[in-house]
Amino acid sequence: MLKIENFSKTYKSTGKKAVENLNLELFPGEIFGLLGPNGAGKSTTIKTVCGILACEEGTITINGYDLKKQTIDAKLSMGYVPDNHETYDKLSGMEYINFMADVYGVSIEDRKARGDKFIKIFNLEEAINKQIKTYSHGMKQKIVVIGALIHNPKLWILDEPMMGLDPSSAFELKEAMRQHASEGNTVCFSSHVLEVVEKLCDRICIIDDGKLVAIGKIEDLKGNSGDNSLEDYFLKLTGGTEA
Repeated sequence: MLKIENFSKTYKSTGKKAVENLNLELFPGEIFGLLGPNGAGKSTTIKTVCGILACEEGTITINGYDLKKQTIDAKLSMGYVPDNHETYDKLSGMEYINFMADVYGVSIEDRKARGDKFIKIFNLEEAINKQIKTYSHGMKQKIVVIGALIHNPKLWILDEPMMGLDPSSAFELKEAMRQHASEGNTVCFSSHVLEVVEKLCDRICIIDDGKLVAIGKIEDLKGNSGDNSLEDYFLKLTGGTEA
């Protein structure tokens, strides 16, 4: 579903490689965790996969489409939830959903069915026709999630999705991630909350200083190292820094 080959990214302002020769492959039906210390290259990788940053070195393929050569098809295959809420605050929640559906060419029938389903799942019935500027942090996160899922993307990418969410909203989001993967799609997310990653992910990778240092099933990684938790394994591998 997502294949990253020999990807490197150098920022001209510093001359330092933010990501160096990264190779990853994600498969249908799995939830994949992208971990690493702050500044390790996680967000750079995510933003490049989503087309926000240019892919200058290496190849990124999404759902069989080369991101450089088949950009529109690749982007139509993914949904992206950023770590900040980029919405149009003067729109109502429903107007925003319809705007995103228009962007992705979703039919009236499909957008209504999916929109109604997610509005109910995320308990937004009373707020959906109010302006987004009146929403709480968690409500804005939910409306961005709906916008990212309205076209039923094959690849769903989330950058720090649990940040600032109350327990109920976090639970709803995790259930939506599980459901999306269970339908044969792929979910990829970065997170500082290692307990969530350990419970939710089928596989993970850890990036440190722009390089891939570990990848695999969590139980296999812990078993091979003798660690009792993902946190222990992560801290040992990255020199004791936070995720």
